[in-house]
Amino acid sequence: MKVYNGWLKNRLETILPELMDECGIEMWLIIAREYNEDPVIMSLLPEPNLYARRRTILLIHRKPEGLDRLAVYRYGFGDFYEGVWDPDEEEQYECLARIIRERNPSNIGINVGEHYAFGDGLTHGEYERLVNALGDLSEKLESAENLCVRWLETRIMDELETYPMLVELTHAIIQEAFSSKVITPGITTTEDVQWWMRQKMLDLGLEMWFPATVDLQGYGDSYEAEDKRTLIKRGDLLHCDIGFYYLGLATDVQQNAYVLKHGETDAPEGLKDAFKDANSLQDFHAEAMKTGRTGNEILKIALQNAKKAGIIPSIYTHPIGVHGHAAGPTIGLWDQQEGVPGRGDHKLYKNTCYAIELNAKKEIPEWENQEVKMALEQDTWWTGDKLVFLAGRQKKLHLVS
Repeated sequence: MKVYNGWLKNRLETILPELMDECGIEMWLIIAREYNEDPVIMSLLPEPNLYARRRTILLIHRKPEGLDRLAVYRYGFGDFYEGVWDPDEEEQYECLARIIRERNPSNIGINVGEHYAFGDGLTHGEYERLVNALGDLSEKLESAENLCVRWLETRIMDELETYPMLVELTHAIIQEAFSSKVITPGITTTEDVQWWMRQKMLDLGLEMWFPATVDLQGYGDSYEAEDKRTLIKRGDLLHCDIGFYYLGLATDVQQNAYVLKHGETDAPEGLKDAFKDANSLQDFHAEAMKTGRTGNEILKIALQNAKKAGIIPSIYTHPIGVHGHAAGPTIGLWDQQEGVPGRGDHKLYKNTCYAIELNAKKEIPEWENQEVKMALEQDTWWTGDKLVFLAGRQKKLHLVS
């Protein structure tokens, strides 16, 4: 709690004023009710108060000398937000309207938007109450969708220094799962491995943001088959997808392993070549990333360059941070390789993080030219100048003996 709250205080005092200036928002209102929380409010509240109670209203006012952070709420939140509502004196929205009239901001950002769920958290009922309370001042209301996204996607250096440790832990879970400690060919199933991974995260006190999954491709098996084999055999290619939350940050990683046949010491060259294609696609992706480019521009450039190199690529990268599928530029979806309107038009900014998620398909000579899909996902940090793979990346297949 101490670490998380320290980060939050730092974020509120350093990056939020800059982001409000960048987005042109003088006053920001975040309004939520218990069990119907705005997706942004949980990133603005300190532990252990990570959820709205009854109705929680935060008012953040950008002034020349800094920020006023107020809670139009019965109790306030200590040093984070000053409590300014006395329910014995006036109604909650009456108090909010009075404060706004006294301060008379040039505009008031509210969380309504078109493209991102993260910027569209104000419910219709609360919007109507707000408009009725403000009267003519409601003309100053405008969308704070971009501010919501910029707040959620931007990381401070303390977070970035810790993030690699979380990703390294994710890698360590995968490495142990893809080993003879967990897998006995001919006995262990993919369900056994994925449940081992899920239990391991629980044992470590980590919160899964999705259930870890494990699947396989083998000689004669199609990765598109609906009724996929689950029993792990020697000669199989294994793939996993795993992620968790810790300290308010998410991880999301996909790696691959090969189950050695008796007498083998390495994977077939065809599978290793397919893995190299996936690594090369990561490189093309990194080279296409430039501050100011949109997600759709990055996607187009990366795919074009990969195809020129003879790779059969698919890219579906998403931002990562406070959420698993987080706020920021979407760089392709598995079913939208021509670009993603709206979310793909958001620009790339410095100090943002991404799960570089993609796959490369390749025919494997040792499997009678059967096509294999080599899928990788690695958490990264865009510094503003280059892409950093947090805790490195997988450069060769795990081997299960």
